[in-house]
Amino acid sequence: MTGLRTAPPENSADEALRRVREASPERPFVVAQLGQSLDGRIATVTGESRYINGPGALTHLHALRACVDAVVVGVGTIIADDPLLTVRRAPGKSPARVVIDPSGRLEPGLRWESADEAPCYVISGGNTKITAATHIPLPMDNGTLAPARIIDALFKLGMRRLLIEGGARTISGFIEANCVDRLHILLAPVLIGSGKMGLDLIPQGDLSRARRPVVHTYPLSDGDVLFDCALSDPRKA
Repeated sequence: MTGLRTAPPENSADEALRRVREASPERPFVVAQLGQSLDGRIATVTGESRYINGPGALTHLHALRACVDAVVVGVGTIIADDPLLTVRRAPGKSPARVVIDPSGRLEPGLRWESADEAPCYVISGGNTKITAATHIPLPMDNGTLAPARIIDALFKLGMRRLLIEGGARTISGFIEANCVDRLHILLAPVLIGSGKMGLDLIPQGDLSRARRPVVHTYPLSDGDVLFDCALSDPRKA
């Protein structure tokens, strides 16, 4: 039987956070995170997504935010959830907040702009309506913003450790572009049955081409399990 390569279990999820904190500042380091059910869903068919994961997973997410220089989300996550993207359940400082908005859909007045004093950025392929954030214009590639260009632009502004927090399409795009160093999957002990999938990657008909990351697993206090996945990264070559 083949499957994910697993490393010996650690005693604490703090080890997963340490890998992020101690990443070399000489190059960008990108960690992505998603919370999902046992059957890989991040929302029901009606779009309900709150409380799939327990408090332990939420605390880990906030601790992860405190380890990075910037938290990055797609515009769809902002429109759907109006998140704060701050650190509240763990010690540490809130990172910069970055929204990827290729076609200028973002409207002003949402919570991410004014949650605290952390700097805010909008990355787009043209103009933006947001005046409370620094605008980073980038060239579009076939109607999208290339993950590598986004990472390079943020790195040049001093943001070396990046958290790609959502949504599913944004995380999947960074993985497909080989721009993610580690993937944190917070797996909840619940079966939803149908709904939105956590990852939407290009299908592989040949298992020999499938990604097989080395995975460290960490049980959390309330039944969720953290899978800390080391993804292959051609940028290291």
